[in-house]
Parts: sequence; structure tokens; C-alpha cells
Amino acid sequence: MKHLLASTCLVAGLLAMTGAARAECGDLTIASMNWQSAEVLAALDKFILNEGYGCNAEVIVGDTVPTITSMIEKGEPDLAPEGWVDLLPDVVKRGIDEGKLVGAAVALSDGAVQGWWIPKYIADANPDIKTIDDALKHPELFPDPEDKSKGAVHNGPQGWGGTVVTGQLYKAYGGEAANFTLVDTGSAAGLDGSIAKAYERKEGWVGYYWAPTALLGKYDMVKLEHGVPYDEAEWKRCNTVADCPDPKKNDWPKDTVQTLVTKPFSERAGDDVMAYLNKRAWTNDTVNKLMAWMTDNQASGDDGAKHFLEENEALWKDWVSPEAAEKIKAAL
Repeated sequence: MKHLLASTCLVAGLLAMTGAARAECGDLTIASMNWQSAEVLAALDKFILNEGYGCNAEVIVGDTVPTITSMIEKGEPDLAPEGWVDLLPDVVKRGIDEGKLVGAAVALSDGAVQGWWIPKYIADANPDIKTIDDALKHPELFPDPEDKSKGAVHNGPQGWGGTVVTGQLYKAYGGEAANFTLVDTGSAAGLDGSIAKAYERKEGWVGYYWAPTALLGKYDMVKLEHGVPYDEAEWKRCNTVADCPDPKKNDWPKDTVQTLVTKPFSERAGDDVMAYLNKRAWTNDTVNKLMAWMTDNQASGDDGAKHFLEENEALWKDWVSPEAAEKIKAAL
């Protein structure tokens, strides 16, 4: 009888300890990359995990390559909310195959997007313009700032991968023959300024940009379709090589942005915490608008996270347990 009583007490104690572990995930480090969308997502995870699940999360500074490499080799940081896995696919695959990394939710559900964009008011007024080829039929709608007799495709700064691809696509789609010039905007600020200037004046603009960004949260732009499927071999052979003489038309692949977790943390975090990390995802449109608010208000990642939670309850409540949702609401 004593043995039975002792066993019963032991089981009850273990169950209590399991419940405590599930309710409090303990200490963890979250990598905040050095760009706005990653900063606010790291702050959001910190708030939700600390307030909703009883974690003791700390945000540390990170960057894609050193952070993911450290997670595999050293087991820290515990969490990378915005991992751009396509920048080092072999490293991420090795980490997962070796049981050192766990892939959680695709944080950006519609992928990181690059390509050529036009203002929505131009797209609305010209519903026939849906592809790059369509836009290049109308140089008059996208005038070159220096020569109004020609159209202009605005490119990014030298040194950017997107700038190289845009230059190659300009050749592949026959931009020069279509009476367009390829404009070097000089810098990120120059590129942003060219869009802002065109938008404020309701003028035509076409050129390279990407999402998620604060600028696309402020200015409503439409991405042009490429009119052809993605050809990975051609992309590697020529579309991404600046001096390749014969680029072909090609689609621009989306980058996968996924939440990465170290294996040890995934095992001690508890089912509820991992359920959250496997569900938490948002779209470019959501992030663009949030970053635009942060930029306009000179807000930090913490400020942006709280603003998002206050304004998007219907979205984030689906990510968390009912108990965590009540705690998060009470903490705001």
C-alpha cells in the first residue's frame, strides 16, 4: 500500500512538473535581424511568448548567415523568427537533417517578393497592363525624367542582386527596342524618392522594388507579371549574372521566409509554444502597412508589436491558445 501511495504521488508530481513545463518555456533568445520587418516580428514573438506563455525571452541582435550558422553549430540563439532560408539553403537543410534545427511556420505566408512594379492608379486606369511586356508597349505612360520622348525603367543601386536581375530582364524583354531607358537611381533613397515623387504627382513609374517594405505600405503599387514560368537553370545561368549576354525572359522566384528554432528549444518549449510558432504567419500586405506606421511614427520594434496586437486581434488570436490570448490582451 505504501508503495502504491508513493507511486501515485510520484506520478502526480511528474504530471504537475509537466504542466509547469508546458506553461512556462523558460529562458530563450530571439534573433532580431537588422531590418524593420525582422525587428518587429522578433519583438512580437517576445511579447506573445513572455506575456501569453510565461517565457523569459530576450531579443538579441542577429543577421541571416551568422545567426543560422550559430543556431546549428552552437545551439543559440533559440529562435530566428524571420529566417531567409533561400540565402543559404544547403546550410538550413543540413541543420534540419542533422536534427539541430526545426522549421516552424513560413513567417511570410506569401513569400518575399521582388520584381517590377507600377502605381495602382496606373494599373486601374490601364487594365490591359498586367505583364512586363504590356508595360513596355507604353513608354508614354512611364516617361523618362530626363527625356519625355522615352519611357524609363527605374533600377536599384549598384551592388544589389535585384539591380543585376533588373538589368538582365531589361535586356531579355527588349527594353531598349521598346524605347525605354534603364535609369540608375543611385541609392536606396534615390529609388524610394523616385516612387514617392511619381506617386505624389500621380505620374507613371515602372521599376524594381520588393516586399515587405514600409514604402509599399504607404504607396499602393501593383507587381507586374512576367508572362513566363520560372526557369531555375536560366535564372542561375544568366538572369543573375551581370555580364551574361543573352538573358531570357523569366519569372522572379519568391524567397521563403521561415521561422527557425533550435532542436533543444523545440523540445523544452512545450506543445503550446510550438503550436504558436507553427501557426504565426502574416502577409506582405499586413507587414507593409505595419512598417509604414512604424516609419511614420518613428516607432521601435516593441512599439510596432504592440500596435499590431492592438489593431489586429482577429488575426493573432488564431495563432495562440484562448488562455494565452486573455493574458496578452490584459498585458496591452
